[in-house]
Amino acid sequence: MTNINCTSYDETYTSFEYCFLKSVNRTYKYASLRAKLYSVPVYKFKLNFAIYQRLNGYKPFLYNVTVDGCKFLKNQKSSPIASFIYNLFASYSNLNHTCPYDHDIMVEKVPYSFVEQQLTHNLPFPKGAYGFYSDWYNEKIKRASVNVHCTLT
Repeated sequence: MTNINCTSYDETYTSFEYCFLKSVNRTYKYASLRAKLYSVPVYKFKLNFAIYQRLNGYKPFLYNVTVDGCKFLKNQKSSPIASFIYNLFASYSNLNHTCPYDHDIMVEKVPYSFVEQQLTHNLPFPKGAYGFYSDWYNEKIKRASVNVHCTLT
């Protein structure tokens, strides 16, 4: 992982308490974020997720998917692509239940080694630089985005 960028488009709805990458040593890096929700409970949200590969700028690569978050969390088999992406961080987050959400959203210490293994062994991504962009919507309004850049070597 080379960069993480969290942006709140409506500070009255949500804000990011923290959003960072930490490099503990040369082989262990992790990402963490905490989004504070101010309009709780959240009964509906949509998520748009896109993967870009860096080739003379970032170009669309493989997937650009929009899912209804609450329906997806009830039935994760409804979207195999969203399920694969969700499983990259699910075991490190508190997004492991269905709606409503009446608490802050946390993703804690997702190790780069775990993400890299999922991307290179389970779904053989070619080596290169990638951007994982997500936009979070509620009531058809874009509330936040989380963008992660990484390099697979």
